[in-house]
Amino acid sequence: MDTNESEVRDLIRRRCEAAQAKDIDRLMSYYSPGIVYFDVVPPLRFTGTAEVRANFLRWFAGYEGLISLDTHDLTVAVHGDLAVASMLHLDSGTRKGGLQSAIWVRETSWYQRSNGAWLVTHEHISVPIDPASLRAWIPADKDQPA
Repeated sequence: MDTNESEVRDLIRRRCEAAQAKDIDRLMSYYSPGIVYFDVVPPLRFTGTAEVRANFLRWFAGYEGLISLDTHDLTVAVHGDLAVASMLHLDSGTRKGGLQSAIWVRETSWYQRSNGAWLVTHEHISVPIDPASLRAWIPADKDQPA
């Protein structure tokens, strides 16, 4: 693994830690001002840090406490000042109202190095579905999707 790949992997780790802690300011420090973020909730496309920040605050508010965000199957490819990563996250915790929940989400993200720092410039989140019911695939005992 080269230095650039290590730096991107470290950014992903720190970004996940900030999200788990609901530390919005630290989390947003990893995003480019021109971020384009596709999510599973309306309006589905968020552009710029103000919209992405509001979307993260909405996500945080859905949990009573901290969010568990376990990353699996991380792959990173770097070419010069550009990088792309894909991964699975198991997003779990206690939702408002006391419901314990866990859901797998898929992430593909793009990074660009500017002035020596890597920033997220594009992020795409999706939720696997059960093709039979067309509903979100909910893991049993935190199993990974097949």
